[in-house]
Amino acid sequence: MTDFSKDVKIFKALCDEKRLAILEHLKGGEKCACVLIECMDMGQSALSYHMKILCESGIVTGRQEGKWTHYSLNQKGSEYAAKRLLELTTPDIQA
Repeated sequence: MTDFSKDVKIFKALCDEKRLAILEHLKGGEKCACVLIECMDMGQSALSYHMKILCESGIVTGRQEGKWTHYSLNQKGSEYAAKRLLELTTPDIQA
């Protein structure tokens, strides 16, 4: 039986409007959590919750700088997520 645990994390990250909006912001490049808090109009704890899910999926990475975390899209994680979606939704062709 296939282990879908990694897939579950990816699709959980993509099934929330706020997380999709965060991804949209990160398309423009790395953002400090302080910037995301302001542009997303949410509190630090709410942003932290969403960023934890995005980072666990592998689609986003974070790096600490002082007291703030800076987030960016992870190209390998994004490519893997796109690949899995395609694999899971492409019908098997029986010869």
